[in-house]
Amino acid sequence: MRCRVEVFTDGSADNQGRGGWAALLRFGDYEKLISGAEPDTTNNRMELTAAVEALRALKRPCEVHLFTDSQYLKRAFTDGWLEKWQRNGWKSAAKTPVKNRDLWEALLKEVRRHRVVWHWQKGHAGHRENELVDREANRRRRGLRRV
Repeated sequence: MRCRVEVFTDGSADNQGRGGWAALLRFGDYEKLISGAEPDTTNNRMELTAAVEALRALKRPCEVHLFTDSQYLKRAFTDGWLEKWQRNGWKSAAKTPVKNRDLWEALLKEVRRHRVVWHWQKGHAGHRENELVDREANRRRRGLRRV
């Protein structure tokens, strides 16, 4: 793999279920910001969606350094949660169905195309890229109107 990309992701949802997600993809000096919104979702779903869409946006297999402020997202990969869930028939340690299975499966499909190195960074801590994707995810969320 000759392609090395940095990806910064964030998701946002309010208590009415409106959500937004954003990802900044960086390849050398080139940056691309992608984002979207959903009218009925959760914060965790938006965090996962940001990662899925970022990886889908890559046109060829790459080494991806993915930065997230979501421990839920990062630890599912780095702490072996996904392997355990799959081994247990997509059941959690509490023997209940794993939430967001559809997005976890989509993310697993995308991760197989790349070599992903997961990084956690504290949110709202002045990190330029994290602040940028946070603002964009919130902008997209606020753009949704309830009918």
